[in-house]
Amino acid sequence: MRAVGFSEPIKRAELKKLLTNVVLDAGERQYCTGSEDSAVADFKKEFGERIGITVCGVFDDEEQFSPEYYFPYLRGKGVSSSEDITVEQHAARESYAGICDDMRLGVSLIFYLQNRISYMRLMNLEKLPARGTSVTLSALALNGTIMLPILKNETEKQKVKRAGVNRRKLLSAAREGDEDAIENLTLEDMDMYTTISRRIQEDDVFSLVDTYFMPWGVECDQYSVLGEITECSSTVNPLTEETVYIMTIVSNELEFELCINAADLFGEPAVGRRFKGIIWMQGYINFP
Repeated sequence: MRAVGFSEPIKRAELKKLLTNVVLDAGERQYCTGSEDSAVADFKKEFGERIGITVCGVFDDEEQFSPEYYFPYLRGKGVSSSEDITVEQHAARESYAGICDDMRLGVSLIFYLQNRISYMRLMNLEKLPARGTSVTLSALALNGTIMLPILKNETEKQKVKRAGVNRRKLLSAAREGDEDAIENLTLEDMDMYTTISRRIQEDDVFSLVDTYFMPWGVECDQYSVLGEITECSSTVNPLTEETVYIMTIVSNELEFELCINAADLFGEPAVGRRFKGIIWMQGYINFP
């Protein structure tokens, strides 16, 4: 909640009033049939530009809405990935996680699904898996640091792009069982480890590592990232009057939007600089 402009602790009575306001004054409402033929509903209300709160719950036999849980969100824009997506339900409640195997990361990307109703509708109609899907990623952060970029000329930038394309091809071939590709990837990683081990004696690690994206902690949809800022704007939560930064981040060639409370960000964000921090990854699946 801090990330979308609610930095002060919310008391139980105030939280209940806030969630009631979201349900009654929602900007977007979605309904479908859930498990045991219950009517499931999501109510979304924005508290700034594309940031807000979603309240999820069910209607009982008397058509009274009972909220089950809520989550803050940032509605991203554009398409982050067009790779195949798998969706799994969380064990504790009727919420969902999306899994995407994107070659640019080299690991399975897991995110919290923002539009569960769209997925549940297709599931009820037995139209899953759906072909031609894509995902729009966004993230929330509770703390972060702004870092200066690594100085590179145009030749070096093109070299990095070519290396990225070549690595994705090798990863794709390695998944198909190509032994030469697996060997090349292993040698490449060994060369990189040797180079960094030698240079880190004199250079700072963040002058050697331009960007990274890796799992963090025990939550499967949280990541530690370092990425370049390509767009930056701010919005104000009208309820709390707190400023929230919204940045477009490119990390390991994966592009997504991120929001963070201005009070939790160390440094001044600007295009070309880098963001470093821990994020909670969310995703909106664009069904055809």
